[in-house]
Amino acid sequence: MKLLLHVAPGIVRKPIVSSVILETKALINIERAKVDAVSGEIVVDVDSEKCGEVKAAFEEKGVRVVLLENPIIKDEDECIHCGACISICPTGTFRFEGSEVVADAGKCVQCAACVLACPQRALRLILK
Repeated sequence: MKLLLHVAPGIVRKPIVSSVILETKALINIERAKVDAVSGEIVVDVDSEKCGEVKAAFEEKGVRVVLLENPIIKDEDECIHCGACISICPTGTFRFEGSEVVADAGKCVQCAACVLACPQRALRLILK
C-alpha cells in the first residue's frame, strides 16, 4: 500500500522514517520524496499487512498520512487516449490496452508529470 506523508516544519529535520522502520520492523520503500528545511512530502510503499501499524506510527510522530488507494484519477469522458501520459510517466503507470490508455494506480508515485502533460486535462491527483 502507498502512503503519502506530509511532514510539518517542526519535525522535518528528525529521522522519522528510520524511527518508524525500527519501531514497526516494516520494510518501507521510499518511492518519491521532496524534503527541504521547511517541510516534506514523501510517498512510501508498505506491505499491506503492516500498513495500519506504520500509518499509526507516523501519525504518532506528527506526520499527516494519506492512504493512496487510487492516487491518480482519469476522467474517461475527457481522455482522448493520445498516450501523452504514457510517454512522460517515469513509473510506467499508464499503458495502451488496445487503443485505450489504462492506468495501474499501484505504480503511481504522484509526481504529477502526467497531469501536466495531458492536453485534455483528463488526469488529476488525489491530494488530501
